[in-house]
Amino acid sequence: MDERKKQVLNAIIQDYISSAEPVGSRAVAKKYDLGVSPATIRNEMSDLEDLGYIEQPHTSAGRVPSQKGYRYFVDNLMQKQSLTPQEMQAIRAALAPNATRWTPSCAPAARWWPA
Repeated sequence: MDERKKQVLNAIIQDYISSAEPVGSRAVAKKYDLGVSPATIRNEMSDLEDLGYIEQPHTSAGRVPSQKGYRYFVDNLMQKQSLTPQEMQAIRAALAPNATRWTPSCAPAARWWPA
């Protein structure tokens, strides 16, 4: 995926996460300084839709991320952040009641758990 498509996809997902509303090209152009016109953003959005990264819920709506778009965002665009001590404590507290029920399905999560 080229850099402009990455920027447009990132903007769509960030905006959709914030608003839970379909995102249009004009909103992307106004909120995110991508240095291109709304028409260029519309073309990129059309390409992203053809590639399966975004969807249009209905004809007059903006676009929303697809499952494929979210996966690409998580794997390639999202900034990784460390958990705060308070967040770690909340996770430990939530998991503690189930600590005795360890199953193989927990193994993938365990590799992310700090020692």
